[in-house]
Amino acid sequence: MSKKKIVVSLGHEALGHTTLEQQGAVKLTAKALADLVEADYQLTITHSNGPQVSMIHKAMTELRRVYSDYTPAPMCVCSAMSQGYVGYDLQNSLRSELLSRGISKPVSTILTQVTVDPYDDAFYAPTKVIGRYMSKEDAEAEIKKGNYVKEYPGKGFRRVVAAPKPLDIVEIESIRTLANADQIVIACGGGGIPVIEQKHVLKGASAVIEKDAIAGKLASDLKSDALIILTDVECVYKNYGMPDQTPISSMNLDEARKYAEEGQFEAGSMLPKIEAAIAYLEKVPGGKVLITDQKNAIACIKGKTGTVITA
Repeated sequence: MSKKKIVVSLGHEALGHTTLEQQGAVKLTAKALADLVEADYQLTITHSNGPQVSMIHKAMTELRRVYSDYTPAPMCVCSAMSQGYVGYDLQNSLRSELLSRGISKPVSTILTQVTVDPYDDAFYAPTKVIGRYMSKEDAEAEIKKGNYVKEYPGKGFRRVVAAPKPLDIVEIESIRTLANADQIVIACGGGGIPVIEQKHVLKGASAVIEKDAIAGKLASDLKSDALIILTDVECVYKNYGMPDQTPISSMNLDEARKYAEEGQFEAGSMLPKIEAAIAYLEKVPGGKVLITDQKNAIACIKGKTGTVITA
């Protein structure tokens, strides 16, 4: 009997927010992932990169301010750097954890590009805030370059970039080949590097892709048996944060759509995860989506906690 293939999506808490935090966080994350491998699942892993790409963007911008002969790094380059940086720590920690358990299995990070539509509405209404706080003068300079900024009274201005929908994962065949060979693959980090296809040329886009959206896309492209979204809560709730907050142990597609339409899920938090679940299950109706926190991953698979969504 072949192993069940799952895509695991890691949130910010799995990686930390600084270099030192990440080094510690990935060791704990590696234990949770190794538990899944030990339970005989084939893993393809994707992850967030919000704090990491923001840190890199700040560093490259400040470098340009100090040394005028340096060119500021575009968002696509910052995204590529964050994929390598997170993948490096994650694959080494997971490899080490597996070897400590007597499991010898290759763990690879694939630098992944994802095509987006240059006419996506998101480019006309950017929502993702990145980078440092800027002065009014710096903000005006960004606006002159065609970039968007958002003012935070008393703090300054910050850059805002688009979050277009993913179209195609450029390196999907490489990812599929490694996954089919029962190797552990880390791919589409931070939503992937957003690129626009111009004939045979891929041009980096000044944007970021929602990591939950790419997790659903990756799971459906690989026809995975399950998509596991690890976040900072044990399960999905109705009326989250209210006195009558109620855990949702399971729901089907119709219920998920209904709750989303009712506004049960917060935009930028749980809503993208539910949307990813819907997109995946529409393509792979025999699959299932599990949403829980990192420490309860195995318990969620066994049906003891978390939220399961099916078609």
